[in-house]
Amino acid sequence: MSYAAFKMMHWPTGIENCASGFITHSPADAAASVILPHLQPDDLDSDFAPTRRIGPIPNLVVTAGNVVEVYIVRVQEDDARVSQAPIEPRGGGGIMDGLRGARLELVCHYRLHGNVQSMAVLSLGGDERSKRRDSIVLAFQDAKLTVLEYDDSTHGLRTSSMHCFEGPDWLFLKKGRESFAMGPLVKADPLGRCGGALVYDLQMIVLKAAQTGQGLVTDDEPTSVGGSTAAVRIESSYVINLRELDMKHVKDFTFVHGYIEPVMVFLHEREPTWAGRISWKHHTCLISALSISTTLKQHPLIWSAANLPHDAYKLLAVPSPIGGVLVICANSIHYHSQSSSCALGLNSFAMQMDSSSDMPKASFNVELDAAKATWLSPDVVIFSSKNGELLLLTLVSDGRIVQKLDLMKSKASVLTSGITTMGSSFFFLGSRLGDSLLVQYSYGASSPTSAHVKDEIAEIEGDVPAVKRLKRMSSDSLQDVASAEELSLYATAPNSSESTQKVFSFAVRDTLINVGPLKDFSYGLRINADPNATGLAKQSNYELVCCSGHGKNGALCVLQQSIRPELITEVELPGCKGIWTVYHKSSRRHAVDSSKTLTEDDEYHAYLIISLETRTMVLETADDLGEVTESVGYYVQGSTIAAGNLFGRRRVVQIFARGARILDGSYMTQELSFAMNNSESASSASNSEPSTVSSVSIADPYVLLKMTDGSIQLLAGDTSTCTVSVNVPARFASLTDPISACTLYHDKGPEPWLRKASSDAWLSTGIAEAIDGSDGSYPDQGDIYCLVCYESGILEIFDVPNFRSVFSVDKFMSGKSHLMDMCIVPQKTKPRNFEETIKKEPTQNLKVMELVMQRWSGQYSRPFLFAILNDGTMLSYHAYLYEGQENAPKAEDALSPHSSSNMNSTGTSRMRNLRFQRVSIDTNIQEDSSNVTVRPRITIFKNVGGYQGLFLTGSRPAWFMLCRERLRVHPQLCDGSIVAFTVLHNVNCNHGLIYVTSQGYLKICQLPSACNYDNYWPVQKIPLRGTPHQVTYFAEKSLYPVIVSVPVVRPLSQVLSSLVDQDSGNQMDQDTVSSDGLQNNYCIDEFEVRIFEPEKSGGHWEPKATIPMQTSENALTVRMVTLLNSTTKENESLLAIGTAYVQGEDIAARGRVLLFSIGRNSENLQNLVSEVYSKELKGAISALASLQGHLLIASGPKIILHKWTGSELVGVAFYDAPLHVVSLNIVKNFILLGDIHKSIYFLNWKEQGAQLSLLAKDFGSLDCFATEFLIDGSTLSLVVSDDQKNIQIFYYAPKMLESWKGQKLLSRAEFHAGAHITKFLRLQMLPTSSDRASGAPGSDKTNRFALLFGTLDGSIGCVAPLEELTFRRLQTLQKRLVDAVPHVCGLNPRSFRQFHSNGKAHRPGPDNMVDFELLSHYELLPLEEQLEIAHQIGTTRSQILSNLNDLSLGTSFL
Repeated sequence: MSYAAFKMMHWPTGIENCASGFITHSPADAAASVILPHLQPDDLDSDFAPTRRIGPIPNLVVTAGNVVEVYIVRVQEDDARVSQAPIEPRGGGGIMDGLRGARLELVCHYRLHGNVQSMAVLSLGGDERSKRRDSIVLAFQDAKLTVLEYDDSTHGLRTSSMHCFEGPDWLFLKKGRESFAMGPLVKADPLGRCGGALVYDLQMIVLKAAQTGQGLVTDDEPTSVGGSTAAVRIESSYVINLRELDMKHVKDFTFVHGYIEPVMVFLHEREPTWAGRISWKHHTCLISALSISTTLKQHPLIWSAANLPHDAYKLLAVPSPIGGVLVICANSIHYHSQSSSCALGLNSFAMQMDSSSDMPKASFNVELDAAKATWLSPDVVIFSSKNGELLLLTLVSDGRIVQKLDLMKSKASVLTSGITTMGSSFFFLGSRLGDSLLVQYSYGASSPTSAHVKDEIAEIEGDVPAVKRLKRMSSDSLQDVASAEELSLYATAPNSSESTQKVFSFAVRDTLINVGPLKDFSYGLRINADPNATGLAKQSNYELVCCSGHGKNGALCVLQQSIRPELITEVELPGCKGIWTVYHKSSRRHAVDSSKTLTEDDEYHAYLIISLETRTMVLETADDLGEVTESVGYYVQGSTIAAGNLFGRRRVVQIFARGARILDGSYMTQELSFAMNNSESASSASNSEPSTVSSVSIADPYVLLKMTDGSIQLLAGDTSTCTVSVNVPARFASLTDPISACTLYHDKGPEPWLRKASSDAWLSTGIAEAIDGSDGSYPDQGDIYCLVCYESGILEIFDVPNFRSVFSVDKFMSGKSHLMDMCIVPQKTKPRNFEETIKKEPTQNLKVMELVMQRWSGQYSRPFLFAILNDGTMLSYHAYLYEGQENAPKAEDALSPHSSSNMNSTGTSRMRNLRFQRVSIDTNIQEDSSNVTVRPRITIFKNVGGYQGLFLTGSRPAWFMLCRERLRVHPQLCDGSIVAFTVLHNVNCNHGLIYVTSQGYLKICQLPSACNYDNYWPVQKIPLRGTPHQVTYFAEKSLYPVIVSVPVVRPLSQVLSSLVDQDSGNQMDQDTVSSDGLQNNYCIDEFEVRIFEPEKSGGHWEPKATIPMQTSENALTVRMVTLLNSTTKENESLLAIGTAYVQGEDIAARGRVLLFSIGRNSENLQNLVSEVYSKELKGAISALASLQGHLLIASGPKIILHKWTGSELVGVAFYDAPLHVVSLNIVKNFILLGDIHKSIYFLNWKEQGAQLSLLAKDFGSLDCFATEFLIDGSTLSLVVSDDQKNIQIFYYAPKMLESWKGQKLLSRAEFHAGAHITKFLRLQMLPTSSDRASGAPGSDKTNRFALLFGTLDGSIGCVAPLEELTFRRLQTLQKRLVDAVPHVCGLNPRSFRQFHSNGKAHRPGPDNMVDFELLSHYELLPLEEQLEIAHQIGTTRSQILSNLNDLSLGTSFL
């Protein structure tokens, strides 16, 4: 293996930065859309506090690793008039401030070529009437800054300016240094006049914002609104060298409120100190306020304060009207402004400056280091401390002078990495260690006697169990119960002494799931694994069990890349072509239509229709499935093309090749035949064979048929008589351009979405009808449209039944990133046409095979458009509205040729505001081109186990689930190819599904309810309430031993006595510890090994056994090892645990190695595990492995090989490693050893001489994180990841000259992964179609392994070997894509993927790894560009796509 590919499979989920701002809308737009709760007049004189008004709610911007996402908050008002639907509120927490719930909806999602170091929102600040929007400033490693703003026309972010302070021109900023304590830190002025970025520790970059009404507003801005919606932009920048201002060590800075010019306050230290020097050198920090004049580029010092504690680390600007700044220290909080100052001690370590008066103390002890904070109101700040407690700090002031600070405890919550306030009612807790929470808060009156507040507390308290019994109906309500309980909801009781205290109450409204940080994982069988599966289907037998989270947010995450439904029953059914379930609503029940709102979703299906090759079966779906084929009026003599409901579920329509039937339950009410209708048209008169139906689309009350000769017929229903009539639209009677696919789209609901898209929407007659006809006479109001795709590639949307063209796009199948109406786009002449014909690949007769447009339920949902092409690729688009200034009806003459006949007809209202945006699909769902069938592949589902979306049948079936307006794609590999799918909801199968495999089995299943599908992979979280450290898998009994440490509070005296070294016997001097200090409690971690068994029902995993460690003993590693018992000559599988005693630096390190046998009978839990052996060794036991029946133990700086006699471990050989071994890997008799500072060592074990000998090592210094062997055929490579987020691949080549006779490992490839990789797992790659064709069994291709890895960001990826030919092709493509694709934020993928050495000397290695993160952009390019690039690099598009496909197939491990 000389070449490799790097591929991400699960993107980061641990949120590192979060901020809020009006990105997609201005405050004025938001204020207009919020409905205020109605106040009754008699409420005003009662003693109830009026409901607090929810102001405009800003967007939420979060970053996780290299992913940036923008969310919008959708609130659910509590409207008493609406009858209570059975769907319970999302997130629980009851009603607060007139809101029943709120949830986050995704606006846009980007994966960048660089990790975001810090983020700020540039906002003009101030009033709710502002029309201006905010911009996002992102800072990237070393000194890159990008300013982004939201662009309505593309429905995404665009870069408005980029600022780079790297490279030769800016070298002087580094002052000769190479490594820096912190990355760039960016902050913004509260009034949006400028931004500041601290780079290279001591250089301040000032970004000056353009003034309103001038500056960089370009011509393409929409001026129709007066140009006032433009976002804040940066005009220029300059650098301030802080060293010249005599600042040496800057810790933090911020902009303060209430000054005419921007004022920046710096927290810096004169000379650093540390804990051992506190008694001599303390209070070393100071703050300095500089007034920044961006025009003069001057920055005079206006005030400063000295003698702040050495542990100050953060500044918080106090909002107007108070102003000033809070300095947050680990043990105290200080307030400073130009006129006043005060402080608050938090614990007994808060040190007093000798001269000053006594510092007031808080009423309880707390440590505030590493806390995050945000303002809930102008005088209350909320802290989230390092152990997840929420604290409220109130500034007690009279006007502008702050008299004192008052701190009180609130509730416990998640361990946060960032916290931001969103508007006046929400805050967001972003977490890297647990799930992130959106919390609504409310504060009541000053005195707790008000009945309203008490009432509210009781209600929120009483609603906590609602989370537990949450019905999984709405798509996002799958709450992680643990996280909702953690922020337990109650209001804090006010201090009796303080009357001005505000009473806060909180309610968790939404959760963003996070699986990071992945410390370790293991790969085991699922509960419902199928032992007979082979090939790709076998992979969905496995799952990853990951150690993730920390402290009380610790959890086991069970991740599965593919969905495996829970089987209820299966029957053999060969030759099946399609299945459908239909409802039957009798007319009696229809009369009582008031109950419709309740029963629409819960109504059971009545019949299941199964189409076989020569006949059709009909089954009743009552308590059990019984065949009623003989007794019903369905057409059963031949196969069925489609079936569905019409007329509000009162009738069933069944379409077969030559006709259709309408049925009321089991009785036929009407039959139609299609053969005669065509004989009149001249086209089919010549053909003796009459045309039959080839595809069907049903949208109540219309049915659209596409015939085999390419003509179209529409069955129009009459709701009063429940009959249908055939009608051939005049548009399609004589077509020159044949139709390749067509579908109907039903724009449902009281406010149809597409009506907003037409340019004269307010004239539209439909709105008046909707208001008049709201008496519920016909349940599904809304408009129906017909989408037609021609073979020439033009897509048109017509309204039904008039068939006026309202929207048309040309070259639809080329997959452009945005679609808009052809009227708007000026038709450019194409002089390049003749060259293109030469370059075209021979296979380019692309056409659209299937077309579906669907809008799922939800107040704010927008339609999706899906198309499947005949080469198996799938295009998916998301619709949005954009009212640009070009939409004036001036371009009427540029209509498409198809609509020329209709051009002069009056009232053609084009959908000028409708646009579509291409959505990327992460999973590989491309069909094998050999078996592309014409059978429709897309089935829409409204509710399967509480989720909505669509199912894609075919050789690579997949679920598309709609969560938060984003498509989550999850493949289903377990049954191979699937030919048909439908939903089933009856007594025994609640919101389940039926599918038929290509082997001819019909399976009735349900979606596994334990998983949350709103993640890149389906995930089940099992809370541990402790930190998991390492997990291993015992395959024989499918058990997972996990090391867990639980924080326990102990009295300090007990902790100190356990640290005394027992051997030397010297007692601790009592006088060194003051007596009052001994009562203090101290938090220590207690370790244990818990043995988990997966639950059958997918429920909560319970530990089957627990192995406790001794006091102050940490378990470091746990592994299942296979040892050869030298007395009985049998192999034994044992559980080996390596531990270390952590007793401070004065005591020599010791460790224990423990061996346990796991009992054969699992019924008796008492002796499931029994200790066989334990032995104390010098040094910590940091890694264990079994080597050909021996046990290899890394104890401190030594590795020792032991043999097992059955009762004793006997040392056989040893090798001295340099410092401390972090990982051991073994293949045959080769050992790979990773050291904490000294890189990797490659050893082997010789049985005859019983010796461990060094073969080679890497001579550089490297802080290893994880190591593993990479096997490609007969070549062995060594992979290592390090603390700078790099991956390196080495190889052993003793015959090469530069390896110094084999002493030195040579570099084969190096790559920057962008995340800390903590674990590699070697898995055999799956054979792909190209391999099966070429290689004989047992060839090199079968013995290929890829490495699956997990990172601390919560991402999962793999490193896989490539052949040289494929590698060269993809590498050339990668170099082209660096320039061909516009990268978000203007980041360069090549510089991101270069080895980062952080200032250490490093010789650059070969660039032999391709980056699939960049290559995946190729599939999203328009077809013309794909062909162009393929031609430039001398290959074909199909060749490139098949290479990309093969790698995703070969690595679809789960």
